[in-house]
Amino acid sequence: MASCKRIIYTLGTDRRTEEDFIEILNAYGIELLIDVRRFPTSKFQHFRREDLERLLKANNIGYIFMGNELGGYRKGGYELYTQTQQFREAIDRLLRYAENKKAVIVCAERFPWKCHRRWIARELKRRGCRVVHIIDKGKVWVP
Repeated sequence: MASCKRIIYTLGTDRRTEEDFIEILNAYGIELLIDVRRFPTSKFQHFRREDLERLLKANNIGYIFMGNELGGYRKGGYELYTQTQQFREAIDRLLRYAENKKAVIVCAERFPWKCHRRWIARELKRRGCRVVHIIDKGKVWVP
């Protein structure tokens, strides 16, 4: 089981413009975006997986899709899923990806307490990470 001694951020795409989204990522020095949306699409074109990858690349930010392993909508509920070996291994992988880069975990919901990111954050905190949920420019939530 991988442990953590760093800050990992979370962020919801919500209805942000691409300019606002990149401004937020830059404000926190984000180098790697880990997409945990089960279905990486959006009514906002710039948040569709392929478009988001291009936008991030143009801004020197890496992109990793982990929606298959860490996306929401799990049979039996997400909290039950967090007790599986598959979930623990996915968190190990996430921590390896974020080992040498300032990373943000991204889903669609703005508020982490309404999103499965809260379960991912709980496991990261259990492993020693400091998790900072970015709500908006200059506004974070650290439970």
